[in-house]
Amino acid sequence: MIPYFIANPGISAAEAADDLGVSTKQLMSDLNQLWMCGLPGYGPGDLIDLSFSEESIEVTFSAGIERPLRLTSTEATALLVALRSIVDMPGMVDPTAAHAAIAKIESAIVGGEFDAEPDRVPPIEAPAVATVRSALARHRALRLVYYSASRDVVSERVVDPIRIVLVDNNSYLQAWCRQAEGVRLFRFDRIEAATELDEPAKPPSHATEESAALDLFQDDPAVPLARLKIRADYGWVLDQYPMHRVAVHPGGHLEATMRFATLDWMARLLLGFGSGVTVLGPPKLVAAVRERSNAALAAYEAAGFEVETA
Repeated sequence: MIPYFIANPGISAAEAADDLGVSTKQLMSDLNQLWMCGLPGYGPGDLIDLSFSEESIEVTFSAGIERPLRLTSTEATALLVALRSIVDMPGMVDPTAAHAAIAKIESAIVGGEFDAEPDRVPPIEAPAVATVRSALARHRALRLVYYSASRDVVSERVVDPIRIVLVDNNSYLQAWCRQAEGVRLFRFDRIEAATELDEPAKPPSHATEESAALDLFQDDPAVPLARLKIRADYGWVLDQYPMHRVAVHPGGHLEATMRFATLDWMARLLLGFGSGVTVLGPPKLVAAVRERSNAALAAYEAAGFEVETA
């Protein structure tokens, strides 16, 4: 925009909007955004300065943006890689807009250093994902049908959307869950259905903080807590699962805790570690792991395998 207005001083908003392919309202909104753009420091003398009305637009300080942006091959490649890495990630961007941007960048690269994909069809956005993005943009509440992997159940709940976030290479809707009365993260590929409600989203003020509920496994006292003894050579599990180290004991074994939603799910997880992880509590989890272990041993014996027990 800046190079355009420098080349066309005093042009009217209507003429500029027509040339740039936008509405006059959108143009005026974009011009207001320019007041906040400029050079590092972002104080008087650093920000872009301009005078504008619907009759005349003129740039008085360009902050160095006198000509259209020209990307180097390295810069263009970095943008393409970034766009392609998120375009297939549900909820993060509008896939149609992202593919249009990719096409424009590819067509601008001189010398054919990057393989363009003119015939590639943008992925079709799932209806639930599109509904969530729409509700977030319109500040409306949502009714979600959601699959919870930790509990292995599908539930329905009403939420107040806050933002879309990326955590551990998965995209999530961060929202205030009215059922749980807390901030929760809803992974997009587990949202089975979404309905935008005809009521405004009203998350509590404390729930809109950037760091609210970005931990996928919050230390919720209402959720059962497992106490675990982890063998020294199994210390890697603390990096792979939401465990909190409590102590390191003589011999190198670790004591840790982990919240879990359902007894069956946690018992299955712990059995997969074999002798590397021992359950210390709670008693119900100890009993569930022992019962499953005995059942597995009995099945092996019935099949004619020799089983050694400690």
